[in-house]
Amino acid sequence: MNISLKKCNFGFGELKALGHIVSGLSLGIDKNKVAAVLLKPIPQNKKEMLSFFGFASYYRQHLKDFAILAKSLYRICDQQTVFERTQERIEAYEKIRKALTQEPLVLMSDWNIPFKFYIDACGDGLGAALHKVQIIDDKSTEGQVFYISRQIKPTEARYGASQMEFLCLVWALEKLHYYLDGSVFELITDCNALKSLLNMKTPNRHMLRWQIAIQEYGGNMTIVHKAGKICKNADGHSRWALANTSDNPAYVPLEEEPQISIEGSNITDIGTEFFEKVRESYKQDKNFHILTSLLDKDCKDTFLVNSLDEAWKNSIFEGRCHLFEGII
Repeated sequence: MNISLKKCNFGFGELKALGHIVSGLSLGIDKNKVAAVLLKPIPQNKKEMLSFFGFASYYRQHLKDFAILAKSLYRICDQQTVFERTQERIEAYEKIRKALTQEPLVLMSDWNIPFKFYIDACGDGLGAALHKVQIIDDKSTEGQVFYISRQIKPTEARYGASQMEFLCLVWALEKLHYYLDGSVFELITDCNALKSLLNMKTPNRHMLRWQIAIQEYGGNMTIVHKAGKICKNADGHSRWALANTSDNPAYVPLEEEPQISIEGSNITDIGTEFFEKVRESYKQDKNFHILTSLLDKDCKDTFLVNSLDEAWKNSIFEGRCHLFEGII
């Protein structure tokens, strides 16, 4: 493995990684990465607009209302649509650009603290916000962990308000399954009828599928009703890089970096059953029998070494093989 010391940080309270500022408490957007958004003019064609979308979508977990804000811009990227900059589209672009440059932070997940899970649906789209309460500077602070949103499909536009909210719940649980699976969380919604739909005795077929999909979360989920004006985070959800030149604020001179070769080892706690299976697999391989004999007795028997396959022979000459409790 090769590492570059210039790309490593040791003992820092925060560091830059993959376009983000990572600290022990939160995840933010790297200022230098969004500097390009401030300097570039509004996209002039579909290719530039798609490029902007690719950049903005990378940070969409930070951006409230992303799917709703981008709705009018998505339309002009369609091959059958004429690229035309209307006032509505210019305003949508500016809102996304502003959202990117305001550096919204998302908190790191703490699996010991129950999540607060906000959902909301409307005629424009579905939105959800995953929050948690964290102690920062001795104060209890609620902050976002993840934002998700999407526009509704034409077939979904016919759903009633309660059914749309149910759809939003199923979709959001699926998208955030890796956060919520096995976690205790409070589901906060402005739809009073949602609890009744979850317990409906004679649901139609697709409602039944949704009920089944939600059952695995039932023991960990508590439903709380709050007015939409209180749940503004989820309610709102439902409603480019520059060249590396001197005029770029994020400009970094290119230079050759020395590559340092290192060797490392990983130690983990694995059950004895795993090691027994490894030892069992050795019985069918002549190389492992020879290697075990050589390593167990720290033996340099030339005859045994020469009887190994070429790859293993090189490994033992270079000292890359070690024996630990019968495991190579």
